[in-house]
Amino acid sequence: MADHSDGSPENAVTVAKPGQGGLQKFQDPGLPPHRPRLADVDPRAEKRAERQVGVLFLVSIFGTLLFFFGYFFIPLDQTIANLRLQNLLLGLGTAFAMLGIGVGIVHWAKTLMPDHEIAEDRHEIRPEADRADAEKIVGDILEESGIKRRPLIRNTLLGAGILAIFPAIAIFRDLGPLPGDVLRQTMWDEGVRLTRDPSGTPIRASDVTIGSAFHVIPEGLNEAEHKLEEKAKAVVLLMRLSPESLNPSPGREDWGYEGIVAYSKICTHVGCPVALYEQQTHHLLCPCHQSTFDVTQEAKVIFGPAARPLPQLPISVDEEGYLVATSDFQEPVGPSYWERGV
Repeated sequence: MADHSDGSPENAVTVAKPGQGGLQKFQDPGLPPHRPRLADVDPRAEKRAERQVGVLFLVSIFGTLLFFFGYFFIPLDQTIANLRLQNLLLGLGTAFAMLGIGVGIVHWAKTLMPDHEIAEDRHEIRPEADRADAEKIVGDILEESGIKRRPLIRNTLLGAGILAIFPAIAIFRDLGPLPGDVLRQTMWDEGVRLTRDPSGTPIRASDVTIGSAFHVIPEGLNEAEHKLEEKAKAVVLLMRLSPESLNPSPGREDWGYEGIVAYSKICTHVGCPVALYEQQTHHLLCPCHQSTFDVTQEAKVIFGPAARPLPQLPISVDEEGYLVATSDFQEPVGPSYWERGV
């Protein structure tokens, strides 16, 4: 549209009105009258709105600091309660950090930035002139936003914006560097005893009866520096079947002991714990997405979205009759990733 109407013929719009025999003109109504806000006419309201925006940006800063506290100062090697507390602080910190900035900017725009409607004529594209116009527009925006003359808003926004970047950096830092052999190696090694989860009590071969299943962790896990991280990779399910029902592939004949076999408890789909054992069918079931593994066929997938069998832990017994690992897993545990062989 053009400028505001002044009643002259050039500001009239020609339209066709059906049933009235021809063209008629009506005046361009122009823009609606501007209604000033309270902050536009009352300096105290303007100052109050400025303080409110500053407080919202301070809320964002508080949220970022809360995130840092949960991320760096809550230990994760003791109890599940600490893990839950850290998740709570990370979630609340991120929410306050993002909401503080978002709500603060919206409140700033609604109460303090100019809200006049402007009509502008279309014009031909002129690169140099357009560049100068763009620079002028940016300058006008900075001037109209009031950021130059409102140090409280400017400083709190800068502080909140700069700090809000660091939680993202901290989170992305946890994605790298590339895992190398971190996902391939666990605490299992030759001679490491199989122990009950969570007590850490060693297991004798005579303790494992046909049809029984044990949740197993490597000896020494409870004293490890990074207990949760190590347990997430090393936790195992131990079962005993009739030796005649097992069908080991060539090279795996000695990976079990008198029908006792051990498989990773971490589902190869998305890493849920495979905790259900059906002793009649010898099936292991993942409760998350119902992937089903057949223990008699080296934990082969017989149903569900999992793409690979559960990795098997080679085991034997020591001279005292305790079950021990003969090596680490021969392939990475858990969901498939780019270094895993087909």
